[in-house]
Amino acid sequence: MTRITTAALLCAALMAVQATKPALAQTHMMTIKESSGHGMATADKPHSGPHGGMMKPGHGAMHGPARMMGNHLMPAGKVMLGYSFGAMSMSGNRIGTTEVSDAFVATQVPNVFFGAPGQPPTLRIVPQEMTMQMHMFGLMYAPTDRLTLMAMLPWVEKSMTSTTYAGAAGTTVLGRSKMRSEGLGDIRVGGTFGLMRDHRSQLLFGMTMSLPTGSITETGTMLSPMGMQMTRRMAYPMQLGSGTYDLMPTLSYRSGKGRFNYGAQLRGTVRLGSNDEGYSLGDEVAVAAWASYKPAPLYSVWGKIEAARLGRIDGRDALIAGPMQGANPAFQGGDTVTLTAGIDFTLQDGPLKGHRIGLDIGAPIYQDLNGPRLGTDWVLGASWRKMF
Repeated sequence: MTRITTAALLCAALMAVQATKPALAQTHMMTIKESSGHGMATADKPHSGPHGGMMKPGHGAMHGPARMMGNHLMPAGKVMLGYSFGAMSMSGNRIGTTEVSDAFVATQVPNVFFGAPGQPPTLRIVPQEMTMQMHMFGLMYAPTDRLTLMAMLPWVEKSMTSTTYAGAAGTTVLGRSKMRSEGLGDIRVGGTFGLMRDHRSQLLFGMTMSLPTGSITETGTMLSPMGMQMTRRMAYPMQLGSGTYDLMPTLSYRSGKGRFNYGAQLRGTVRLGSNDEGYSLGDEVAVAAWASYKPAPLYSVWGKIEAARLGRIDGRDALIAGPMQGANPAFQGGDTVTLTAGIDFTLQDGPLKGHRIGLDIGAPIYQDLNGPRLGTDWVLGASWRKMF
């Protein structure tokens, strides 16, 4: 995938800025108050509830998916601390939209390194499952009502189990290997800017820079088809970072009335050049739509659908090689459509008043992968945040 699609995000944002200048000049800015949603603005005039009564302050405030980056602003002068946890489980090898057996991968999929010493003609080391966990620590600050700055520090944990088939051919299983990597991921810094706002809707542009702080030289030990334990640099999916400076633009729209809110977001990732090992991960573009309902001040529920495209790796690391699919830059990326549902709580009383807790779970409904690649089974998330 070229970088043209993702770069269109920047053009869309610039056009949105120009288009909204007249509207911003005529729009009376609302008085900003801390809401019980996600740091969004509310008007001085209280909202009218669905049954004609007046809502309590913040009850009708904007709410939505807690872990969606670049989707909200905070009132000027406010600081927010946050922590989020994400987990993903993968299993079952896929080529395109079709799930294929391990035996098929081991006997039919060519090894791109065949011809080099010790390299068999097909992929004799086949992954069975992979899990990834990420702990993200965040800090946000709003110098103005229209600009929110943020910094995020991730800690990443990955593990993969693979089956090794004996020799250069056949379906005899020799044994299994388990590899693990853990450490600091790529730190992100950036901000979200309000392009347009009225009493009901907001249009936001976000720009984040991902810094190459995560390791791309992680090593592990696996069982070779010849029966030897070999220690070498792990495959691309097991590395902790991209190794490149990456731009991550977002363009978000959100609106709603009373207890119901909805929105959409276009986001991308653009890799700025190659890393020190000679490659860059694929660019990504995604579009999402979501809806949220807040039946009570204590909690809101929401659902989201997102379609994403991740490109193949450009270039390659000379030290990542072997009869396994994760070592082939062409076997990376693909198209996915994922459904996610969540619930967010805003505690109303006691010493934890104002603390916000979110939980979510998701699963893909469509996967077209540049495989063979492991498909995604499910994703889980949890978050905590507090505004000061």
